[in-house]
Amino acid sequence: MQLIGILLLLLLGIGLIAGLIITGMRNREEVDPLQARLAELGERDDEMPTSLEELEMSLSQRDRILMPMFEALSGFVTQFTPEQQIETIRKKLERANKPDTDPAVFFVQRILLMVLFGGGAFALFLMVAEWPISRVFIGTILGSLLGFYLPVLQINSEIKRRQDGIIRDLPDALDLLTICVEAGLGFDTAMGKVYEKWDNDLSNAFGRVLQEIQLGKLRREALRDMSDRLDVPDFTTFAAAIIQADQLGVSIGKILRVQSDQMRVKRRQRAQEKAQQAPVKMMIPLVFLIFPAIWIVLMGPALVLILESGAF
Repeated sequence: MQLIGILLLLLLGIGLIAGLIITGMRNREEVDPLQARLAELGERDDEMPTSLEELEMSLSQRDRILMPMFEALSGFVTQFTPEQQIETIRKKLERANKPDTDPAVFFVQRILLMVLFGGGAFALFLMVAEWPISRVFIGTILGSLLGFYLPVLQINSEIKRRQDGIIRDLPDALDLLTICVEAGLGFDTAMGKVYEKWDNDLSNAFGRVLQEIQLGKLRREALRDMSDRLDVPDFTTFAAAIIQADQLGVSIGKILRVQSDQMRVKRRQRAQEKAQQAPVKMMIPLVFLIFPAIWIVLMGPALVLILESGAF
């Protein structure tokens, strides 16, 4: 009976944590809560709330109960979290194009997933698989580690996908920058043309640089910050060349022409490298998937005949 009570409490805690995780991992930045609330109040035909209590009770249970609990939990946990780890998470979120996500909330999500996966592994291995305590303990640790590092793996995957897209789009963007600058436009205006023409991660990054310059930041500082956010070696080289040309008074058009040619050569070399790797990568499905199927189709009927003939 004591074991059943402990398991029931564990399942209850897992359910509560799962609810908090689902609530916290929703992308709240897709819709501005203030704009959504104003639109909701504007569409109401009945009387407007006359007090703070009525306005509070008109909110959903998620906004009134779950989100305050999750934010309070994140604030409590981050008090014991090293600032360096929070800063590392912030950089990863920046590189994954999630600058509005709070690093503290992301860290709390990792902890809650660790508890959820660890508790689920404990209940699964103890009740269903009926493993001994030592193996249950090892399985619980492995489940907790999986839950703790799963969000990081997801963020790293998004960062890799974004960086690959930036590397792919960078030569075309440099070509457009070169054409615009050689046609007589300024470098800032040329970045604006890139931002207007395309809708991808690289063009959005150029648009953010333009916004920072309009707010008073120096161009070299904005480009340096953009290089840190993207963490792409090709763009870091390009930004360093533009900053150096700006400081030394060198023609930006010539620098852009050289950088554009180099980026096209690098893209061609990457394509050739992937083409050379294709036969090696094809060996695994050929050996383990296609060849066994071919042997079964060719030798299967003969093997059946040999077995029926009684030769073995």
